[in-house]
Order: sequence, then C-alpha cells, then structure tokens
Amino acid sequence: MSIKRTDPMVYHKEMEMIPSDLLDKVLKHVDNYDYFNDTKRDVEQALSKEQLSFKDFGALLSPAATPYLEEMAKKAGSETKKHFGNNICLFTPLYIANYCENNCVYCGFNCKNKIRRGKLSMAEMDQELKTIAKTGLKEILILTGESRHHSGVEYIGAGVKLASKYFSTVGIEIYPLNSDEYAYLRKCGADFVSVYQETYNCIKYEQVHLSGPKRVFPYRFYAQERALMGGMRGVSFGALLGLDDFRKDAFATGLHAYLIQQKYPHAEIGFSTPRIRPFINNADNNPNDVHERQLLQVMLAYRLFMPYAGITISTRERAGFRDHVIGMVATKISAGVRVGVGGHEQEDKGDEQFEISDPRSVPAVHQMILARGLQPVYSDYIRV
Repeated sequence: MSIKRTDPMVYHKEMEMIPSDLLDKVLKHVDNYDYFNDTKRDVEQALSKEQLSFKDFGALLSPAATPYLEEMAKKAGSETKKHFGNNICLFTPLYIANYCENNCVYCGFNCKNKIRRGKLSMAEMDQELKTIAKTGLKEILILTGESRHHSGVEYIGAGVKLASKYFSTVGIEIYPLNSDEYAYLRKCGADFVSVYQETYNCIKYEQVHLSGPKRVFPYRFYAQERALMGGMRGVSFGALLGLDDFRKDAFATGLHAYLIQQKYPHAEIGFSTPRIRPFINNADNNPNDVHERQLLQVMLAYRLFMPYAGITISTRERAGFRDHVIGMVATKISAGVRVGVGGHEQEDKGDEQFEISDPRSVPAVHQMILARGLQPVYSDYIRV
C-alpha cells in the first residue's frame, strides 16, 4: 500500500512562520554554485584576500582547492589564533531522551528503528549532571530525540534549569521550536541552540525525511533565526556531510550562517561538521566520498570565510583527526561522551543515536590539549 507523503515545503498549523527571505537567498546561490567551474586562479585569489566573497568561499570548497590544503591550513591557523588565541573549549553532551516522531533514513533515533527508548526523570537527570560536573566541565549540551509528546518544552526547560545549577553554559540540540518557546528556554537558562539542516538539497531532503515534523524543510531552516528572535546568545549550523553533495551542502551551510550573522550581528555563530556514522540496525551507514581530507577542507573553508565563528569537532571523528584540527581550525571539542540516554552516572536508559569514534575521558582530552601547546578552557562565560 502506498503512503501519501506531505509536501515538505508546507508548514504544519502549529509551526510559526516568520518574515524572512534568507531561504530564497541561500537556495538561489546554491543553485548557481558549480564547483567544477572553479580554477586554480580562483583559489589563489581567494587565498590572497582578507575577506572572502561567496564566490571565494565556493572556490575554497572546490576540487581545485585540494592541492592548496596546506596553504589553507596555515592561513586558517593564523586566523584561529588571531580570534581565539590558544584556547580550546571543552564540553560534553547529555542525551535526556531518545524518543522521536521523525522517520529519517540516516538516523538511529528514526521512529521506525527498533531500539530501546528511554527518558531521564528529573532525579536521574540531576544525578547525571552532578557526575558530569565533577569532571570539571562547565559547558553542557542537552539533547533529545525529536518528540514533543515524550520530550515537551516544559520537560526540556526543567532539564535546562537543572543544568544551570551546575554549568555556566547550557546548549540545547532538540527539535525546532517557535520563537516564544525559544524565549521560554532562554529564561530557563539555555544559551545556545544547535540545529542542523542535514542537507540543503530540497529534493534529497524530501527523500530522506519520510514523515514527521522534520519533513518540513523551511521550518527547520528558520530555526536559528527564531532562536535568536527568542533571545538566545548564539546558534550553530551544520549539514550532515555525506548525505548529499557535501561541497554544495557545506557551501549552503556557510551562506546560511553568514546571512544570519549579517542580520543578527550580536549573535555568536558556530559550525559543526558531522559526517554520517553507523547506528544500531544500520552498520553500513557511512559518508559518501567525504574522507578526512575532504572534511578538513570544509573546516578550513569555514574558518577562512567566517574567521570569528566557533567550530566544533565531535566524537564522530577519530582521536587522531580531532587532535590534528584543534588550534588550527577547531575551537571546541567534546570529551567524556556518551550518546545513549544518560550513561554518565548509571547505565544507559536508551540506545545511542550513532557510534562514536573517540571515547576518551575529560582528563585524557585535557592532557592532549596541553600536549599540543594549547589551553583547555572549561568556561568562558560567567552568569551574574
């Protein structure tokens, strides 16, 4: 029996529509981006500039830039040091629930995937947060699966309030919200919002998001803007590299972040560069043609295009690669990571979203940062 799919460009009635033209601008530029037209000369011109145009950014993402990675790395390292010094921020994620209403073919939390689902009670959450805080970390990222029914805004808000007792910076990576809901979570103590578009290719987006609220492409696209309208300090952007053409998705991600920065100059902007990882019941889920060399190129292009933006390197990547990119381009690194529900103080209450590659503890990552002549930073923000 065939299933009728909803139009991915049509909002559900409860979804807030905001007056913004950023989606049209980004998609127009991406449609006109053909990285095979970029030449050696385009790359060299981009590297000679202090401030890059959209065209320069696209050139640095192109195959023509591959022979220039060493030069890009040297310039990126200088820019990183200029804006961030030797500081490397540490944080860890805490998954408080893994229920999900979306049928996304690449994700372990897929509502059709047969995994052990779980959700932390407030008491369990408090214990997890206490245990993480004992490591010395002062920044936490609260995550859930995308289910309003099982992980409502009030539940997340209560978790944020708890986290604010132990951590000076609280980020959230949850389902997209309306601006008033982001304002509520900001009052609860949330500082940053991470939302990843996964792919900016509308056709591919429809193909991999089969059902659920996440299927609505524009509502997700405008999540960062609604978060800033709700008073959040900063927002993070990313595409799931390997899901579609990674060069076009990286180009779109950079443009999306840049245009938001221009519209909201006070906002702290961050990038994450996740690649597809295997998950339970799908051991073969790996990025298409996005190897470490290509991942590095994307990170370097982000740094040169937006020198002041933070860049996070996650435990999706192996330890050696993470060690290599901090200081040069990455400014934030996770440590002591668990991607099941809970798992820091007690046994996981729910299965993990994906397989991690770097299981090192906070002390181990701390020592690695010092060994590379860099400074581990546990807090760069004081609540008053």
